[in-house]
Amino acid sequence: MGKIWVLAEQSHGEPATVSLELLTAARGFDADVQAVTWGAGASDAAAKLGEYGAVKVFDAGDLGESLPGPRVSAAIASLIESEGAPDALLVGQTYDGRDVAGRLSVRIDRPLLTNVVGLARQDGSFVSEHAIFGGTQVLNAKFTGDGPGIFVIRAKSFAAEPAGGSVPEVVSIEAPDTGRSDGARVKARHEEERSGPQLDEAEVVVSGGRGLGAAEDYAMIEELAKLLKGAAGASRAIVDAGWVPYSHQVGQTGKTVKPTVYIACGISGATQHMVGMKSAKNIIAINKDESAPIFSIADLGVVGDVHKVLPKLIEAIKAKQ
Repeated sequence: MGKIWVLAEQSHGEPATVSLELLTAARGFDADVQAVTWGAGASDAAAKLGEYGAVKVFDAGDLGESLPGPRVSAAIASLIESEGAPDALLVGQTYDGRDVAGRLSVRIDRPLLTNVVGLARQDGSFVSEHAIFGGTQVLNAKFTGDGPGIFVIRAKSFAAEPAGGSVPEVVSIEAPDTGRSDGARVKARHEEERSGPQLDEAEVVVSGGRGLGAAEDYAMIEELAKLLKGAAGASRAIVDAGWVPYSHQVGQTGKTVKPTVYIACGISGATQHMVGMKSAKNIIAINKDESAPIFSIADLGVVGDVHKVLPKLIEAIKAKQ
């Protein structure tokens, strides 16, 4: 039996959702699932990682003001030397995940595969799936030669499902000297204020696009999302226009969401946007252009002006509360 390592990031003292998704995916293969994590609460997070399938957790410790990339990649490279390489290393496609994966690739002289949306095992080799051409086509790829396969995987490619495992063994690991690559220091952190659920974890997402007409009309999107206890999203067009922050963007270069209900308001449906939300269980589209591409994937389409439809919808919901 081989082994699979999962880079387990933390968010607010808990394992990040994408890391739990990757642990769930790793359980589907005939291998020991082990996690590599770091941070002040890494040991406390071990129980949750075990619940999702990790039988061992390698803890790189509290990095203080250091960026994760240099030290965690160095620690993993050293771990490969002492423990042997895993069959695969699964990494979430996040800022820190991509940084760690890229630096590790250089350290062990091994390529990596990014933008992975699916993973299977065929004839003993891992075969990854990659959405290309705006998600209209899927490409398969696999590694050749010796060494671990480093797969950088998009969020929501797998569902996070607990396995009910026991608390795993926790092993402390240290990074060797990283030299000048570890010179950067984090002096301050800013977290955007928000209310309600996170965009990529919400059960209901209401997104607005250029069809809203003006930045001030995005307030309708936020109000509807709040009434539905959901999160407000946006197309790239209005993010690029400066109407809303990048953190609201849904799509290939933004967040991937998989809610129970996705409401697209004034969004035409460019492939870049649809690849980030087409896995929603129920898609509702509101657009005055009946030929808009978004209607091709919608479960319910409303041909109408968002400035007339949304106020009526908001009024109806308020009347029911």
